[in-house]
Amino acid sequence: MVSQSAIEDFRTQLRGVLFVREDAEYNMAREVWNRLVDRHPRLIVRCAGPADVASAVRFAREHQLEVAVRGGGHHFAGHAVCDDGLVIDLSPMKGIRIDPIKHRAYAQPGLTWADFDHETQAWALACTGPIVSMTGLPGFTLGGGIGWLHRKCGLACDNLLSADVVTADGNLLRADADNNPDLLWALRGGGGNYGVVTLMEYQLHPIGPQVLAGLVYFPLDQFAALVDFYRAYIADAPDELIACLFLRRAPPHPAIPEDSQGQPVVAVGFCYCGAIAEGEPWAKRLREFREPLACLIRPIPYAEWQRSLDPRWGNGFYNDWRSHYLNDLTPDCVDIFAQFIERLRSPWSDVKIFHLGGAVSRIPEEATAFGNRKARFAVVVQARWEHSEDTAENLAWACDLLKSLTPFATGGVYSNFIGAEEGDRVPSAYGTVNYQRLREIKTRLDPTNFFRLNANIPPFTPNG
Repeated sequence: MVSQSAIEDFRTQLRGVLFVREDAEYNMAREVWNRLVDRHPRLIVRCAGPADVASAVRFAREHQLEVAVRGGGHHFAGHAVCDDGLVIDLSPMKGIRIDPIKHRAYAQPGLTWADFDHETQAWALACTGPIVSMTGLPGFTLGGGIGWLHRKCGLACDNLLSADVVTADGNLLRADADNNPDLLWALRGGGGNYGVVTLMEYQLHPIGPQVLAGLVYFPLDQFAALVDFYRAYIADAPDELIACLFLRRAPPHPAIPEDSQGQPVVAVGFCYCGAIAEGEPWAKRLREFREPLACLIRPIPYAEWQRSLDPRWGNGFYNDWRSHYLNDLTPDCVDIFAQFIERLRSPWSDVKIFHLGGAVSRIPEEATAFGNRKARFAVVVQARWEHSEDTAENLAWACDLLKSLTPFATGGVYSNFIGAEEGDRVPSAYGTVNYQRLREIKTRLDPTNFFRLNANIPPFTPNG
């Protein structure tokens, strides 16, 4: 039990704001994106800077409080909030500086990717962000970072050049090629296991200001034929091209025929991040595969394209996500996907199939913590629903789909989509060699597993 006097002393150390359960803003401060997560921390610290972060870490250690670290609060497992512990909320830390000559961004962890893109696109620069722009920078980056640019620019973690990190002892470390390089290696895919990141330096790339992008919708009964076309289409695709498959129920979009709205469909999420004229032949090939229900590909500002899926993924819904890697989209996999999309009732749920390769696969497996670089496809099963009484049905749909795909999967998993109950899958996100090294670094920097509300990589115990 933390005494009231200790809390008040702690408050005086902060430049930011400290919330306790009695405060009027407490309930708003504890909310995270996923309504399935409903936790009640003892304290919430909205940090104004690294000093507040360090003070919060030291206070939590002294009083043996569990710690949750909140960036964007957008992870479906709810790692950003805890029961009866202390939340280190980084959302006020929104500073960013762009160096347009060196193509660098220096960003604080309270930024969302919409904030980041707004600044970088002023100079037609970008690095790989998520396909939903209200996601926070640190969680997405530290867990890997698959998006619309990963084939051209690499994963978000591949573009992390340095970071400032408050470690479990309350010290501030610089991690770059010359200082604590093992820590930088671990941050590139190892998640939030090693401390609280207070500043990130990113490599930027010339992207935009416009890309050629949009969704192309086909009826689900064309899925098998589309996959046959798709295999050849992506086999010789340039790095500038991403063409992801979305399986879902058709939205009420005015371009989609009314009798197809609400029906099972497969959509291709197309993004060509090079010269528009060079992307047009690729868009034409896709349009001419079959007559689509709707083709929405057009030149669009990159920052706008990054925000285009946001309306489907805002706050106020229940969410559960599951992940596999596949090396092929076999006929059996196609049948499984189609059967489960036919069964899908929620108009908000979907399955996304990202093709990898390009810059992702050219980086050696052990050059960063991120594993599974040779996998061809990352599959994300995203269950999303409005009403609590539908929870059991939607969780069963997601779990059953994942189980049905397991015989065809590589055995790996994307660390950003590991559920809170899936701790046994964490090693498969990295591979044996990388996971061993991650545990060694964890043992050195956080031997008590102070930072454990994450896709956890435990330290070695004295007995191994």
